[in-house]
Amino acid sequence: MKTYAIGDIHGGLKALEQLLDRIPIAAEDTLVFLGDYVDGWSDAANTVEYLIEFSQKHHCIFIRGNHDYLLSQHLKVHSNNPLWLASGGEMTKANYSDKSAAYKTRHIEFLDQLVNYWIDKDNRLFVHAGFTNPHGPQHEYYPNMVYWDRTLWETACGLDPKMPVEHPRYPKRLTLFKEIYIGHTPVTKIGESEVVNCANVWNIDTAAAYKGPLTAIDVATKTIYQSDPVWQLYPDESGRN
Repeated sequence: MKTYAIGDIHGGLKALEQLLDRIPIAAEDTLVFLGDYVDGWSDAANTVEYLIEFSQKHHCIFIRGNHDYLLSQHLKVHSNNPLWLASGGEMTKANYSDKSAAYKTRHIEFLDQLVNYWIDKDNRLFVHAGFTNPHGPQHEYYPNMVYWDRTLWETACGLDPKMPVEHPRYPKRLTLFKEIYIGHTPVTKIGESEVVNCANVWNIDTAAAYKGPLTAIDVATKTIYQSDPVWQLYPDESGRN
């Protein structure tokens, strides 16, 4: 039984299909999708529909991303958050404009069933963004922080790799889990293009919303699987700018 973590898709269904074709998925494997299924490329609604159907044949864990939360608000209460619209939401909104009520209801149900985080039997945490509470994500005072936080990643990146875990200044958050898998913050923001590991945090958001590929990782072996750069699959679009 293997577990694969899959990074932020951002409406790039063509990249998702290509990536899944490149992963040797077995029937007993678990696929953990780290959120942000929409906002960016033109297949947002189709991506959600694909994931709904895919989960009927495979064991999937769907983590909630901040973009998924904003989409659910749009579909449920017609929220048009300006930040969302300016961050890929305009394309997603257009995707859903001609969909039937039944179609939207099915997607609302999917979005409502997303989980804020998942911890596997080996004490690996899978979360979209991070968490701030030193006792873990289950103790967050504001639960939505798990799909907005960037401080966990910034803390891990800024940590002296020579500092022992036993040091009194070692961040307590990083000692709670064997490993932590996140998306949310593209690795390109720190000048990288591949999966980045800082301390015990693995960031697999390789900027599929922009110019990068969609990425998956086998959490046991650390084998990396990737699609082609997503923009090459949508040559007439610009993705998120």
